[in-house]
Amino acid sequence: MIGYRFTDYTPPKKTTEGDVFSELLKIFMELINITGGNVSETMIWMNNIDKKYNITSDKYGMGDFYNDLKEKGYIQENNQDGKPSITAKSEQKIRQSALEEIFGKLKRGSKGNHKTKFTGTQGDEMTSDKRSFEFGDALGQISMTDSLRNAQINHGIDTFNIRESDLEVIEKEHRTQTSTVLMIDISHSMILYGEDRITPAKKVAMALAEMIKRKYKKDTLDIIVFGNDAWQIKIKDLPYLQVGPYHTNTVAGLELAMDLLRRRKNANKQIFMITDGKPSCLKEAGGYYKNSFGLDRKIVNKCLTLAAQCKRLRIPITTFMIASDPYLQEFIQEFTETNNGNAYFSGLQGLGDMIFEDYSRNKKKRL
Repeated sequence: MIGYRFTDYTPPKKTTEGDVFSELLKIFMELINITGGNVSETMIWMNNIDKKYNITSDKYGMGDFYNDLKEKGYIQENNQDGKPSITAKSEQKIRQSALEEIFGKLKRGSKGNHKTKFTGTQGDEMTSDKRSFEFGDALGQISMTDSLRNAQINHGIDTFNIRESDLEVIEKEHRTQTSTVLMIDISHSMILYGEDRITPAKKVAMALAEMIKRKYKKDTLDIIVFGNDAWQIKIKDLPYLQVGPYHTNTVAGLELAMDLLRRRKNANKQIFMITDGKPSCLKEAGGYYKNSFGLDRKIVNKCLTLAAQCKRLRIPITTFMIASDPYLQEFIQEFTETNNGNAYFSGLQGLGDMIFEDYSRNKKKRL
């Protein structure tokens, strides 16, 4: 008897220029996100990678790839100085790649918008739950199969006899709209100690934006970054986002987030905050009040005041801690209790999954 014969796996060779371009494009999109949208720096990295791994050949070189990027509309050169930059097509491609990488399971998920725990006759989507017919129920919700079965069980099959007590209706799930503000820490600690924390945070933001655009079209997403100050950025600016020599002004971020949500008309509002450091900065009339040595009670009290305000406004705050700083954990515990929100220590690997799970779970209809 001949059994299985195992040999070393030899990956298929890239035989066409299109195959090589597709492979290089994946690397390019990953690196352009890390370099903050700097095409020149990305191409230097591409050449170094090609030198080490021999991705290109004599038939299709890195120069050919660069020209294809221009011809296919992924990059453009400035007419005055010739400096290359990525286009809107690349920005869209980066968001799509982030969505596939982080939220790829959405392809296998259920169709529709946010589900809630509320069911009834005036919902948006049929469920598997059934109950007895009540006065006022819509006729379209009657489960004919179950109702006929009940009639046969209750009255026999010799003559057709169906009564109101035999009728069953199918429950419906309510769908809801949500306004979300995503806060991203861009303080200097996001790239300290040889660990790049800003790139995963950017990927999550881009994936979340793309997911809302595709799946939850009636939702709103605002993105703000905070360092010494806080300011709003557009989704298209995410690939260019970089950290700076900043402290962590959590207060400024929360104040801006609350101001943005105040303008939104949706009943359901929430804040997601991705951070790796304790709050260490406040903006005052005379300048900045800073203290990086432990937890400063003056800064912490201001943060807790805003957390309590959000609780009164029914705005839950979910904090994703991507560092194991004991001062951060101590602050987040008190902060979360004050807001009655959620907090996760996620590291960097599971960040996207946890944000998606919390995004889906936080959808509840306000009565």
